[in-house]
Parts: sequence; structure tokens; C-alpha cells
Amino acid sequence: MIGTWNTILETPLAKMKVVFIIEKIDNAYCLQVKTEPIPLNFEFNLVTVEGDVLQAAGRFKLLSEEKVEINFTFSEETFTGRMNLHSFGELQIKGQKGEGDSISEALLMEVEKYRNSENIVERTNEEIQEKVNQLVARMTVLEKVGQMSQCMASNFSFGRDIEADPPEKLVEDGRAGSILGAFDINRVFELQKIAVEKSRLGIPLLFNADIIHGYQTIFPVPLAWASSWDLEGIKRACAISAKEASASGITYNHGPMVDITRDARWGRVVEGAGEDPYLGSLIAKAQVEGFQGDSLFSEETIIACLKHFIAYGAAEGGRDYNTVDISQGTLRNVYLPPFKAGLEAGAGSVMNAFNIYQGIPVAGNKGLLKDLLREELGFEGILISDYGSVDEIAVHGAAKDSKEAAKMAVDATMDIEMVSTSYLQYLPELIEEGRILESQLDDAVKRILTYKFKIGIMDDPFRYIRPDKEMEYHFCKEHLQASRELAQKSIVLLKNNGVLPLKKEKGKIAVIGPFANNKDLLGPWQFSRYSDKTVTLIEGLKSKFVNQSNLLFAEGCRVDSEMEGGIEEALQQAKQADVIILALGENSVMSGEAASRMDIELPEAQRKLTEEMIKLGKPTVLVLTNGRPLVLEWFDKNVDAIVETWFLGSEAGHAITDVLVGDYNPSGKLTMSFPIQTGQVPVYYNHFNTGRPLTKKNQHEKFISKYLDGPNEPLYPFGYGLSYTTFTYSEMKIDKNQLTKTEKINVSVTVTNTGSMPGEEVVQLYIQDLYGSVVRPVKELKGFKKVDLHPGESKDVIFTITEEDLKYYTADMRYQAEAGEFKVYIGSNSKVVKEASFELVC
Repeated sequence: MIGTWNTILETPLAKMKVVFIIEKIDNAYCLQVKTEPIPLNFEFNLVTVEGDVLQAAGRFKLLSEEKVEINFTFSEETFTGRMNLHSFGELQIKGQKGEGDSISEALLMEVEKYRNSENIVERTNEEIQEKVNQLVARMTVLEKVGQMSQCMASNFSFGRDIEADPPEKLVEDGRAGSILGAFDINRVFELQKIAVEKSRLGIPLLFNADIIHGYQTIFPVPLAWASSWDLEGIKRACAISAKEASASGITYNHGPMVDITRDARWGRVVEGAGEDPYLGSLIAKAQVEGFQGDSLFSEETIIACLKHFIAYGAAEGGRDYNTVDISQGTLRNVYLPPFKAGLEAGAGSVMNAFNIYQGIPVAGNKGLLKDLLREELGFEGILISDYGSVDEIAVHGAAKDSKEAAKMAVDATMDIEMVSTSYLQYLPELIEEGRILESQLDDAVKRILTYKFKIGIMDDPFRYIRPDKEMEYHFCKEHLQASRELAQKSIVLLKNNGVLPLKKEKGKIAVIGPFANNKDLLGPWQFSRYSDKTVTLIEGLKSKFVNQSNLLFAEGCRVDSEMEGGIEEALQQAKQADVIILALGENSVMSGEAASRMDIELPEAQRKLTEEMIKLGKPTVLVLTNGRPLVLEWFDKNVDAIVETWFLGSEAGHAITDVLVGDYNPSGKLTMSFPIQTGQVPVYYNHFNTGRPLTKKNQHEKFISKYLDGPNEPLYPFGYGLSYTTFTYSEMKIDKNQLTKTEKINVSVTVTNTGSMPGEEVVQLYIQDLYGSVVRPVKELKGFKKVDLHPGESKDVIFTITEEDLKYYTADMRYQAEAGEFKVYIGSNSKVVKEASFELVC
């Protein structure tokens, strides 16, 4: 039975191909499992073989971990048995020897018969409007509600269970206009055929998915790629993600997430760009432009959806789905800018936040969705609820029941209800009662149909179902190279006392820790079926070191628990080494949605392992895998170097090794501050002064705003990141000290590479408004430039300041600049800066 075997399974989630790889290593049987189109991430800790029968037990993971048991009987060319997947039930198995064909290949010939690509041309806005109006006039109330309702592609649920008819029935009856979670291109084809051939009006479906940081080729998580400060690289990553996803029939993305995130306890910080509204706005724009390209009519783009509108990142206590209670000024000055930037970039969709604002859940908050988003910001695209959030209006206590919740959502101009069924159940009844108007439904349906015309599916419903392009694009070399390049730029060097870069030519290196040879480097919110091909750290190092005997390895401990004999084995390997690499961090389920943490330190088992390694007195490098800022004060004091690698994606091991050995000089800069202790959280650079601010002069006094048991400042501030070379900044030059509304000021510094390696520096510009109608932050990022410098080379870096850079929402909520005094800062991070002063004269 040793070898490769395959089978096709009909699961509630999708039709899946499963490949079993059976090996015998050191007299023990090992079982690996690969699945497509959805990765179930199997891990077996018990494998036994008796004769021709194999039994195995372990776990598999999609969004959460579940048990799995296997009992197979093998013949020479086939096998039979059962596979108990506890969330799906027991499945009977029949399979055969070999890898088998991709399940997409069989679809290729069949789908060609349905294409209409030769006759399709991009319609003008006027043509689309005319067609939409004609179609809406033919629709019944139930068909309109159907377009406003989304269902899952299967009975599988990403959240709480939803009682509903099977998707096939909903689609045939015209009671669903979009589908969530159709990971299988065959499933996309099946459901689209039902919509086009069996529903009364034949309106095609939108297929939605969360494409957060890659589809099959996985890129660094967004908090990581934000640390690259590389807008073009981020845009390219999103374009590649759209290219791969659209080939599989996905037309509508549930991303990007553009929430500002200041609380590292919140698991979803991993999905955002960090704590700064200015940088977050630029990254939001880059992501929308990447996903949507130059035209949504292109088969290689997908609709971008800005989420979560609004202030989700301000959840109290960093706890997911929790209450938000902030001022309108904070809402507008901190949380709104990335959404404005994404809308200006043309985002076709917006998704509501789960939280309340001023006591009203956002899903039914007319002031936010209708007044602010639609009327003030001019958004004309599709507004979609987050998963189940229409029903949750009643759970919050803002509506009597789901019927009242549905009314609130429609009144707030919510176009699509994601997965739950309050619209289907209650909107026809509410119209009959005269409590909502059918014209409200018409407006929503027109917005939805407009985008169905924009992407071309109204004329060619099957144009995105392209199995040939799946095989060409998914996980191809070009995409992997782009992932590796962005991963290199996303790495942040937090500490280095000279131990890095490593020398490849001599000395032994011990790679110790749960992430030394772990493929869990992709992070949350990804569903790549190529996860088994993720490059581990030890694999990356082996590709660089000619003498493999110089690389030693031991796991030492699990991510969150000790392992029997683990520390002893790690010590045995580390004692032989000249340098120790500690590969520590969080696993992917410790970050992301519903993954908030009270304590953002590394698990105790990893701390114990590190303490034993430190006792050896050898140069020690900490390599982190994680999705949030962590508390690293003890590690900062006790190890020689710290490399923040986040979750870097498919090419993680290669990118990390490129940096460790100096083939790539790290240039990443943090976009979230790292606290000294969890008790500081939320800690962020662009805070307000208090009436009793802490300063160097008064730090020993009592009655000031400070902690008794530690500093106010973070361990590593926003914008921080080291290099293998060093950069010096000259004093700042400013060409005038007064600015009028029609003028500009030029400020500059000379940056010099004073080290021995070529390097890239992110030069950052900050401005402080010293006083205003409301208090202003101590500094705010207003610009940055990247400079590449050879050793000894200098460059002048010039920034231009205009009145536009000084605008904010004032006490009366006007967006304007106020006359007064300002400071301007330029530096390598938000803490280490040069400064000058100027005045705005109105």
C-alpha cells in the first residue's frame, strides 16, 4: 500500500479530489493527505497497518479543527473503506492507485459549449441602465428579494447554522442572487447552469469569496504586506489574486479589509494595514486597483468590497464582534479615510461592520449607511451585509425580531443579506403592510444588476468558468516569484547586534522551535490547495547551504504545549551549533476572525524552550511567525536578533532565508506599534496629548499620565525597522516658515548610507497641528519616500506640504485646515525624527 492513491468524494462542502500518500519512515507508517479544490489540512498522529488494512486518526482544519478517522483496505490497484470527517459525517470511499486527474480537467470540454464570448462587448453605462430598468420591470417582488439574498454553495456553514432550503432549490426559484463559498469550479458551473436554465428570468449568479491575501498562490497577510510600504507590490499581489480567483469562477471579493487597527488583542489586525489612516488609505487604494484592474469587464478582475464599514477595529477590549463607542470626530478622522480612498478608487461594494455605533448596529444604521456612505460619500455600488449581521440587529437588542431587523436593513439601503434569510422571509410581508416600499427593493436590485452587467455575466454567464486558466495560473512560477519578492519586503528586522546576516560558508546552525519545519506559514483566511507545497524555514535554509550537515534541527515544543523530550532533543542539537535560530510564534488559528487574545505573549512552552537555549550562551536569532504585534520585551533583552516575518505565504521559507543570509537586505517598517506589556494596549503613535503629558522632565513626578510599573511608549514604534546597513539623516531644511492656502512648503533631508551594504530606507514625513478647534494627534504620517542607497551614497529627499495635508474634520465636522502653528518631522520611524516649524496663515 506504500505509494500514492486517490479518490473523488461528494462532501456537503464540495465535490473533492483526495490524494493519500503513504510512506514508511524508520519502520513507522506516515500518511499525508492532499485535497482539492478546498484544503482540509489533515494531520495524523496515529497510523497503524495490519496486513492490507490501514487505520489512522488525527485532525483536519478548515476554519476550525475537527477529528478524522480512516479505515482503508487495499488491493494491488484499488482501495475501499470509510473516512469519518466529524463535521461532514462518515463517507464511504472507493479509490485507485496514482495521483489521478484534476477534477477541473473534465469540465473544460463541457463548459465550452455554453460560452458566448464571441458575441459579448462591454456595454456603456447608459446601455446598462436601460437593460436594468427593463429587467426590473419584469420582476416579481419575490424575484427582487431573491437578488438581494445570498446563500451558501452547500450546507456547510462558516458561522452559526442557517436554516434554509438547499442552494439548488433557492437558485431555481429565483430566491438567491449570489453564492458564497463555491470553492469548486464544478460547483460554480452547476449552480450557474441552474440559475440560467431553470430560474424564470435566467439571471446569472454572483459568486463571492474571501480573497484576502491570495487565492492559490498565497501572499503575505495584509499586516505583513503593509510593512513593505510597497504600494505597487501590494497592488500586484491583489491583481494576481484576482487573476487566480476569477479563473475559478469567483466574481465578487469579500475584501479588502481596510479597518484601522490599534488593538493587537483583536485577531483581525492580521487582515488590515495597521494603525495609521494615511498609510491605510494608500494601501486601500492599491488593493482596490489590484482587484478591479482597469475594468471590471475583464475576466481577470473581481469586484472589490471594502470592509468593515465602519470602526470595527475599535471593538472594546480587542474582542471580536464587540461594542464600539467612539466620537464622530474619531470615526471621521481615524476610521473613515481608508474607506474614502477605496471608494475614490472605484470599489464596487462595501460590507457593514458587526459592531454598533451610537447604540445602533451598523447593518441597520441609516445614519452611517444611507446618510454617510450613500449620500455624503456618493457610494452607488452594492452594499452587502456581513455574515448573518441582519439577523444580529435583533440579537443586539436594536430590533424586536428578525422582521424588524430586515426593515431596518432595507431602510439603511442594505442591498444583499449574506446567507441569513430575513429578507426572504419578511420583505414581501413588509411591502404588503406598507412598511417598506417596493421602490426600495427596486433601487437595491438595480445596483446589483448593474454590476452583473458590468462584469459581463448577463451576456455570457459562464465567462469566468475557465478550467484551462486555472491550470495555467494557479500556483505558477511567475506568481510564486511575486509572492517571494513581496514577502522579502514585508520582513521587519526588529533587533540585530551583529549576528545577522548569517555566514553560509562556515559554522553550524541549529534551527529550533515549532516553526522550524512547519508549513503553517500561510496565515488565516486562505484556502489554497497547495498548502503542502509551502516552503518551510528549514527547506529555505537547505536551499542556501551547500553543506547540509551544517544545518541541525529540533522542534523543541509544540506551538502551545510542551512535548515529551522536546527540550532535551533541542539542547542536543543546539550544543553542536555556532548559531541558534529560534523559530517561534502563533499558529494560523491564533489570528484572524474570532481569534482575539487577552494575552499577546508567546505561549509559555515557547518561552521555556527559549530560556533553555539562552543558557547555552550562543548567538541566538528569534524568527517570528505571527499575525499581530506581540509582547517581546523579555526576548528583546535576551536574544541577539529578532526577525518579524509574520505569515509570509507560499514562499515564506525562501524569503526568510534570503533575509537571514543577507541575499536580501531587510527594509520592512512596522505599521502597528509593539507594546512592552499587554496592559498598554491599545498603544499607537498618533495619540493625543493629555492635559498632563509625560515628558523627560516630569517623568519622576506622580500626578501625570503614566503607568506606575512601566513606560507609556511601545517597545517598537510605528514605522520602525532596521537594516543590515545604517542610515544617517542631516538636519531638516525648510524653504519657508509660513504657508498660505495657495502656496506650498518644501522640506528636505539628506539621507546617507553609512554602512557597508546597499540598502533601502523608508523616509517618513509627519506633521503635528499644535492647536485647533479640537485637540490634534502628537504627530500624523503625511508622506513617505523609499530611497535605495549604496554604501557611502547620499540622496536628498524632498517633501512638499500644502494646505490639503493639514485638513481634518474639525469640531463642527467640516473638513478643513485651521490657521495656526505646526511642526513637521522627518525620520526613520515615528519616534526618531528631525523637526522644524511653520505656520498656516489663512
